[in-house]
Amino acid sequence: MSYHNPFTPPRKSATFDDHTLAEIRRAAATGIYDIRGAGTKRKVPHFDDLLFLGASISRYPLEGYREKCDTTVTLGTRFAKKPITLKTPITIAGMSFGALSGNAKEALGRGATIAGTSTTTGDGGMTDEERGHSQTLVYQYLPSRYGMNPKDLRRADAIEVVVGQGAKPGGGGMLLGQKISDRVANMRNLPKGIDQRSACRHPDWTGPDDLEIKILELREITDWEKPIYIKVGGARPYYDTALAVKAGADVVVLDGMQGGTAATQDVFIENVGMPTLACIRPAVQALQDLGMHRKVQLIVSGGIRSGADVAKALALGVDAVAIGTAALVALGDNDPHWEAEYQKLGTTAGAYDDWHEGKDPAGITTQDPELAARLDPVAAGRRLANYLKVMTLEAQTIARACGKNHLHNLEPEDLVALTMEAAAMAQVPLAGTNWFPGKGSF
Repeated sequence: MSYHNPFTPPRKSATFDDHTLAEIRRAAATGIYDIRGAGTKRKVPHFDDLLFLGASISRYPLEGYREKCDTTVTLGTRFAKKPITLKTPITIAGMSFGALSGNAKEALGRGATIAGTSTTTGDGGMTDEERGHSQTLVYQYLPSRYGMNPKDLRRADAIEVVVGQGAKPGGGGMLLGQKISDRVANMRNLPKGIDQRSACRHPDWTGPDDLEIKILELREITDWEKPIYIKVGGARPYYDTALAVKAGADVVVLDGMQGGTAATQDVFIENVGMPTLACIRPAVQALQDLGMHRKVQLIVSGGIRSGADVAKALALGVDAVAIGTAALVALGDNDPHWEAEYQKLGTTAGAYDDWHEGKDPAGITTQDPELAARLDPVAAGRRLANYLKVMTLEAQTIARACGKNHLHNLEPEDLVALTMEAAAMAQVPLAGTNWFPGKGSF
């Protein structure tokens, strides 16, 4: 005879929580894995676990808004004849036309141009609207080769060779058939309405020696003018950064697991890769060991949300950051204005991640003409520019409080960690001590 204690409420398992149980039932009913967009939803150590030590007696602060704090960054100074200089170290990450609507891509270009920074094509090629509204445009060169041609390589201001992505290091891309419109199909040389799954590795090179040859080919096509970026997912950042430098990269782009994706397996997003915070210090150490820190620029992406995140990343040694998900939110993604329509899709504003279905009420992650028309690219571009401006001002405010006249003068010495995990990953002291795990005695 069983007995239930009436004074104790029923207890659910921490291992088999509601989400896990629902996923088991879904898998049992359908026999297919779950696909979604966006980034990881699990909690991992992040920039919130770090704090700045502002100036007091032992440090001398700068007077806010009176004394200069520079925010400019120049990318591609190693080999490129025409490195690019940006007014802010916050760039827009690669998100393709196909994953995003044409209006969304135009809005990203407009917002980045107003803010004086760069945006990136993503997979699938370059559109005329994006090139026309982007003062500085980075062209992504992916394993798929979709839309790749020498003309567009020359039209770009920089070229980003994508080896990996933080949401799915080691995995290829997906663009499901419902988003492959006539125009997307034509740009990618694909049949309309058929699922597209990109390769997980480049077809014509298998290692850093081959990559070096590919980089030289790209330099010859573009007359050595364009900076060449190498983008890697956050998995083995020390060795991947070192090998990218060996292959001849001007810039290394490092994407942590909080970075989003247009569509991939949920099991990939939640279980492959490393947190952005854990990736930075090994990558910086690789550059320092090679004598290339600040000579080869490092861009970090994956979960950047505020000027504080920007300042913390720069203090840990990066040169610039890239934003993707946050940029889409600034455009209007997951806006409560569309809550009723999100609920009709079985979700809610702030949780919508079925980007692969092409039904985005905000008109951003869709190819449906009626939905896409809801996004005004001019107004959305202004919102993005406002957001970038605020982030830059926030980072400046923190830098001044630490006595720094350039964002790049922030350093690990300005930071402490709130948790043991963050202290170990960022290699900065646990707050109230001069110690972090691995350093030795207190």
